[in-house]
Amino acid sequence: MIGDYDSQLLESVTVRRRRLRDALLFGAERARRTADERLGKVFAGIAITAVLCAGCVGWSFLQHTLAQQKVEEQEQRQRSEQPYAPLGPSPKP
Repeated sequence: MIGDYDSQLLESVTVRRRRLRDALLFGAERARRTADERLGKVFAGIAITAVLCAGCVGWSFLQHTLAQQKVEEQEQRQRSEQPYAPLGPSPKP
């Protein structure tokens, strides 16, 4: 019996604190404002997701471009290091 009273008391205190917090944050029209805030949070989440996706695409493009440049530089180095071979058959002495 005492445990029931304690749990009811704790639950009522929790409900009262939540109601006071909502009244302080949202005022008399808290039901309407919570829906507006939820929509705002959804749009903010979508915007953050879009920015993160754009950042990932940009990073991927940058990595791909740098890798291509590195491969091209290696090919140029290999071409410059190769000695020029005669085009025709070499004359025999």
